[in-house]
Formats: sequence, C-alpha cells, structure tokens
Amino acid sequence: MKRAAIIVLDGLGIGPAPDTAAYGDAGSDTLGNVARAVGGLRLPNLERLGLGRCRPIPGLSPGDPGDPALARGVSGAPGPGLAPGVSPTAAYGVALPKSQGKDSTTGHWEICGIILDRPFRTYPNGFAQQLLDEFARRTGRGVIGNRAASGTAIIAELGEEHQRTGKWIVYTSADSVFQVAAHEDTVPLAELYRACEVARELLVGEHMVSRVIARPFAGRPGAYQRTAYRRDFSIAPVGVTVLDRLADAGIPRVGIGKVDDLFAGRNITSEHTPTNRHAYGLVERALASVETGFIFVNVIEFDQTWGHRNDVPGFHEGLKQLDAWIPRLEARIKGDDLIIFTADHGNDPTTPSTDHSREAVPILALGPRVRPTALGERSTFADMGATVAEYFSVAPPLAAGTSFLSGVWS
Repeated sequence: MKRAAIIVLDGLGIGPAPDTAAYGDAGSDTLGNVARAVGGLRLPNLERLGLGRCRPIPGLSPGDPGDPALARGVSGAPGPGLAPGVSPTAAYGVALPKSQGKDSTTGHWEICGIILDRPFRTYPNGFAQQLLDEFARRTGRGVIGNRAASGTAIIAELGEEHQRTGKWIVYTSADSVFQVAAHEDTVPLAELYRACEVARELLVGEHMVSRVIARPFAGRPGAYQRTAYRRDFSIAPVGVTVLDRLADAGIPRVGIGKVDDLFAGRNITSEHTPTNRHAYGLVERALASVETGFIFVNVIEFDQTWGHRNDVPGFHEGLKQLDAWIPRLEARIKGDDLIIFTADHGNDPTTPSTDHSREAVPILALGPRVRPTALGERSTFADMGATVAEYFSVAPPLAAGTSFLSGVWS
C-alpha cells in the first residue's frame, strides 16, 4: 500500500543554473521573471508548501536567511538577508540540470536516472535534403518549410499552401525535434502518425533527433489552431531508468500526460492530456483508484501553451489554477503517500526567445510523513528518481542521483 508521484510542471524553471549563459539563456528565470512581470505572485497554497523558499520569488514569502536553499540569490550573489516567512508544510529545494541539453526528453530522462554527456543534435538550418526526399518518397507527400520556426507562426504562414498541395509542413526549433504539421481535414490523423513513425525510423545515426512530433491543426486560413491530438515519437532511453527498476519489481506505473512518448513507451503507458486542468483531474482519479504504484505526470501547458508563445498572462493564470488545485490534491493524499512537484527545464515567457531555457527546477515534496525540510541545491534532477527508488525499495538507476528520502521521512 505505497504510492508515490512525480508531477512534472513542464517548463516551470526557477532561475539560472551555473551554465545557463553557455546555452544562450542568460537572463532566463521563468518563475522569477513572470512574478516580476505581474507585480509579484499571489499563490497562497504553493507559498504554504514552500515554493518561495526554493528560491526568492517576488510576492512569495521567503525562508530563513540561513536556509541552504536560499544561501545565494538567483544571480549567485549572497542572499539579501531574508526574513522568516510562512512556515512550509513540504520539503523544498531546487535541482540543477546535469545532463547536456534542455529539452523535455533530456529533463524527464534525468529525473528518472539517465545523465546525457552530450546533447541531442539540433538543426537550426533545417534537415538534409536527402533525408527529406526519402521522407517524401516513403510517405507519398512532398515537404514545405524545413526550417526552425514557431509552430503557430509556420502553420499560419504555410497552412493554406499545405491544404492546397497536400505537402507536409516540416519544421524544427532550438530543441532536437522534427515536427510534422498537417491539417486534420487534409491528412487523416492516422496517416500523420504513420508519417511520423517513418520519420522516426529515418532520424537515427548521423540524423538522430530526440523527438519526432505530430502537430495536427484545424480551422481556416487566418484562424488555424493546433488541436489536442499531438503525439511525440521519442528514441528509447539509452540507459536504465527508475521506470525499468519499478517494472522489474512488479510495481505498477501510471502515466498521465506525454510521459509515455518521452520514454518510447518503455515500462510506462499514459493517458494524454490537452490541458493542465485535465491532468489535475486524472491525478485525482489515480489517487482515488491506485492502491499501490508510481504515478508519473507531465503537466503540459506551462510549456506548450504559454511558454512557447510568450504568453505571460496565460502563464500567470496557469499558476493561479495550479495553486487553487493544491487543496484538492492534498485532500486525496493519505498514509505513506509521497508527492513530488518539479519541472524538466525552463520556458521563460518574458524573454524574446520562444524556446526552452536552461534553468534549475523547483522541488516540493509532500505527504503525511514528509517533514518540512530544506533540501538545498541538488546537483541533478536524478535525485528525485533515486528518492522514488528508495521509497519502493528498488535499486536506483545505476549511479545517477542521491535519494533525499531519509532526510525528509518521519
């Protein structure tokens, strides 16, 4: 009768990592910059958990001056002598990215115990023509686009041509992705998914990308909108994950959101969610029905809907929705439950970039037996996967990550 969950708030970074500038992301601080843009956050439930103690966030009550999690400001300078604030009810801290890269696959893999020593290849100048020719031959449709672009922008620009010619819209971003967009009235979803499977087979070796993404859209010229039927086709994990360890031990795993796609379906299945609210509802349903197991959640809109579109008001509203949901979550937590909130990277909607940002991520761990303890600055996201492994008494994934369970468990 043991239940643990990791809830990944996709894109909800909490400020610079030591190498943020090296990734071209100097100035990115997703939570901090959103807070400053709206004149300070008012999130009483997340504040009560201890979010303001992870790192200083305008509007949220900070922790004690000597708290290890606040020993330095977001710039690395000494802390400003913060006064004690609201007493936290969760264990709190931050984790630094250790893997090379800043995409969702890299972040989720690191959480689960895989550290990448080099990032996935990116294609800022588009993909090789020879590869696109083979993709067109095998799918029976030509290609337009083939450049790095905002998804909504390139669909607005090329959607009408796509509908007239039937050609795929292919594009990429600053991440390692091969994205295929098609109008649902022009190309059936099943055909789009098959085309992405073809691309996944082609994009290996020298052409490897982290993910092939199906991007269906609908509507009319001038009013195109992406639909909820996105699918990600990831490469299989390159090492052992905590999901593998749990599967070997016969411990059930429940996925919510796109987590199955990020692990190529290996030892995790998932119900996808078009909105954050949908994900929250599925978490409640899982806690009402799962007696023993690991619940792995991706909450998508901070990244997909607001971060990539530089939508600060939407991002702020999403934070308020999350905060309002916390009491509903807490009402369903019982016994030995362990719930961990975190993120996989940043996606700062206040910067000119519409891409992911290299950032630290928050950690909030809660449950009836969790002591409100400062976790400090963890050296890798993999500490969370190692904590789940210890919780279920399985071997951690190789040598990646250090569990913090014994430090918070009573």
